[in-house]
Amino acid sequence: MRMIMTRRVAVMALPLFFTACSVGPDYVTPTAPVPVANYKESGDWKQAQPKDDMIRGKWWEIYHDPQLNALEDQVNISNQNVIQAEAQFREAAAAVKVARSAFFPTVTANPAYTLSQASQSLTSGGASGSSGSSGSGGSGASGGSHQHVGAQDVSLYYLPVEATYMVDVWGSVRRSVEADSATAQASFANLENARLSYQATLAQDYFSLHGLDAQEQLLQTTVVSYQKFLDLTTNQYNSGIASQAAVAAAKTQLDTTKAQLIDVGVQRAVFEDAIATLTGKPAPDFSLKKVSLTGIPPAIPVGMPSTLLERRPDIAQAERQVASANASIGVAVAAYYPQLTLSASTGLEAIKLSDLFTGPSFLWSVGPVIAQTIFDAGKTHGEVQEARANYDATVANYREVVLTAFQQVEDDLSGLRILKEEAAAEDEAVKSAQQSLDISTNEYKAGTVDYLTVITAQATALSDEITAVNIRTRRMTTSVLLVEALGGGWGAAKLPTTHGVSDVPEAQAQIMKGMNQVNLRTDE
Repeated sequence: MRMIMTRRVAVMALPLFFTACSVGPDYVTPTAPVPVANYKESGDWKQAQPKDDMIRGKWWEIYHDPQLNALEDQVNISNQNVIQAEAQFREAAAAVKVARSAFFPTVTANPAYTLSQASQSLTSGGASGSSGSSGSGGSGASGGSHQHVGAQDVSLYYLPVEATYMVDVWGSVRRSVEADSATAQASFANLENARLSYQATLAQDYFSLHGLDAQEQLLQTTVVSYQKFLDLTTNQYNSGIASQAAVAAAKTQLDTTKAQLIDVGVQRAVFEDAIATLTGKPAPDFSLKKVSLTGIPPAIPVGMPSTLLERRPDIAQAERQVASANASIGVAVAAYYPQLTLSASTGLEAIKLSDLFTGPSFLWSVGPVIAQTIFDAGKTHGEVQEARANYDATVANYREVVLTAFQQVEDDLSGLRILKEEAAAEDEAVKSAQQSLDISTNEYKAGTVDYLTVITAQATALSDEITAVNIRTRRMTTSVLLVEALGGGWGAAKLPTTHGVSDVPEAQAQIMKGMNQVNLRTDE
């Protein structure tokens, strides 16, 4: 018995000597177009030193807005798209476990009990003959008679254990695990990219909403001012100083501004509802207090262009997709070669239950099977070509994602610079327009100019003030876009390892750890 078990163990350990190679190309990170110099718009921006942590953790706290902080925290736990992405990551991580199971034998047990009875026509030994005497006074059975054998019930107890193992001679299983692990890592990066995207969208909507609050406050003040001018013009008309046309013009301008004020409310409701959805709350149950947008964007260190590839989750996702596609080539190439499968079985078999666990009831078998596809009409070759084409496509996608990342950073840097210059120019325009309005108002009250001059000055002043508010809003939203383009403090080091990616609790711990990092630090 001991000798038999030793042989079986030796046979099952044999696959370890066959798993020495993996067909298909080994993975090398593809090259990507990276700028040789700094960003074109990096003149006014702090270039972080190699040891500087550019952006950490809760990046939105650089805006010092408690209400925004509370909303952003809700995105992490209540946004349904983030929850969906997290579930997809767990699904991909579980697929790695499935793939890794092929490294080990499949062991099955199929205990059985059967009760059978053979056919009487088979067990009778032929047709029954007639018994009788032969000759006078004879007794006993004659030689031509046949004895009937009755059928019997037979019980069979069977307790087998079977093991099968496909030897990974050509590395097909290893490549499958490699591909699934890279896919799970890409899914993790997709989760982080979704989280960053919805956090950035919420911040943009938040600043846009409060930009509308500033517009609403401006228009409310303007409506009060225009109402006073309408009253003044009406009094002058009643005194015979102003014309009826002046009164109509004053009323038209007042009503137009009221309509603008109402429209701002419509726009604000859209942003408020969008924020409710982003935070996982029903829109009818959600509201935000009105706060006029003030302040300017914080300083954001941008770092060197070469570091961007390690800081954006979408780039990491694209790169891991390339790794998965590369491993899939090996899986396809392995189909060219024969497959070696080892099988072994052992068990106990007896007619009586009391004899089942005795020595003579023991049985076993072991043997290898080699399978080789001789003809498949080009199927394997086509699958290899398909895998290589898919790899080329993922490489192109990776490089496109990298190019888009540099474009976004450059766009947002130039946008912030230009908007800063535009804001300064617009502030001067607001001052000039207000000065012109004050002069026109005084001259109108003195009767030296008509009301058309005042209306023109009022319209210009209001337009410039609304433009100034819009520029302020765009500066804040563009700063959010820059943070997003820089990766929001994420880093490729946060990806779960290829060995740990299937350990969902470990990977989940990494996610939560990433959400509790130190807040964003800026350098002035």
